[in-house]
Amino acid sequence: MDRSRSDVLIMGGGVIGLACALYLLKAGASVRVLEQAQPGSGSSHGNCGTITPSHAGPLTMPGMVGTALGSLLRRDAPLYVNPRPDAARARWLLGFARNCTWARYRQAGEARGAILARSRTLLGDLIASDGMACEFEEVGELYVYRQARTLRNDQPHVDLLRRLGMDVRELDADEAMALEPGLRDGVVGALLHPGDARLRPDRYVAELARRVRELGGAIETGARVDSFVFDGARVSHVRTTRGVFQGDRVVMALGAWSPLIGKLLDIRLPMQPGKGYSLTWERPPEHAPRHSLVLREAAVCVTPWVSGFRLGSTMEFSGFDEGLNPLRIDALRRGAATYLREPEGRGEVVPWWGWRPMSVDEVPIIGPSARWSNLVYATAHGMLGISMSAATGELVASLLAGPAPTLDPVPYSPTRFGL
Repeated sequence: MDRSRSDVLIMGGGVIGLACALYLLKAGASVRVLEQAQPGSGSSHGNCGTITPSHAGPLTMPGMVGTALGSLLRRDAPLYVNPRPDAARARWLLGFARNCTWARYRQAGEARGAILARSRTLLGDLIASDGMACEFEEVGELYVYRQARTLRNDQPHVDLLRRLGMDVRELDADEAMALEPGLRDGVVGALLHPGDARLRPDRYVAELARRVRELGGAIETGARVDSFVFDGARVSHVRTTRGVFQGDRVVMALGAWSPLIGKLLDIRLPMQPGKGYSLTWERPPEHAPRHSLVLREAAVCVTPWVSGFRLGSTMEFSGFDEGLNPLRIDALRRGAATYLREPEGRGEVVPWWGWRPMSVDEVPIIGPSARWSNLVYATAHGMLGISMSAATGELVASLLAGPAPTLDPVPYSPTRFGL
């Protein structure tokens, strides 16, 4: 038996690649995962770990282009677009602008809402049945507002979620403060999303990797993809720094690196890396909030766990620029301090940055390639890779191994981009 061959070869060992591997193994396929570093070392590691059907509304909202343009000279803005000339980023921004209509907002919101709701349904059962120790808690999420105008402007978000059948509860200032006493005075209202949940993302990814190995899957670490060998319209071999591998089917689950590897396949993926930041303390504050929070005007997410405390978010379009921007780290701290009586955790703090895989229409790209007969995409999940992981894994496994998908695959199909 050729030990370099498997039924399915998955490029990418983040949360999406590992979720695909787990569901494929449960469907009876042999699976090998190629990861350039360690499982979950990219954006799967330092994100806020929230499971958020409430985030069905995409960034592609009318007015967002003006917000982005207004941030060009503010490097600490919640949404920052680097003004440095970059042809690929400019093409992406133009495509993004074309998607900023109410019709496309609703269309993308329905697609995102469907996969988020399915994943939310699957995750609790998956974590329980597979014994995943990842601090999963079904506690809901609270959007907190300090300006009435921002709350009014979020009405389309509320309308979309209610049209999708999701529970959204509008709270006045007194109700919000009673629910979360750790909030500072000045809150004007809040939106409670009781169907949301949270987990510790690094531990969730580690547990996914554990289960993949226990079920017979192989994970090749330090295996950076360098090139491909083709047989007509088929990817026959994948060359990596750990050797050459082959699979009957090849899944691209490379997150933000997908467009770079796509070039080796003569594919132009309509994606850009959206850089995010977080700060993590080893212990939560003494009076940690009960819910995960979104501090709306500051665009800061707050996640309290039993084992730690994280501030995160921000969106920076600077291409593949590496490293921490201290201005954006400081913005997280300032934002939290505006809303919370106790805005930081205890013990050592760990700063982090990572690239999110942002699609031009804010909908993930999942499904078979039109260019290569045995290539399947599972990428472009933006800020919602953790939230969408289980449903993506289930969908990819259904497309490759059956039975027919529970989730309609059409809204996520690469054919919408001619891919």
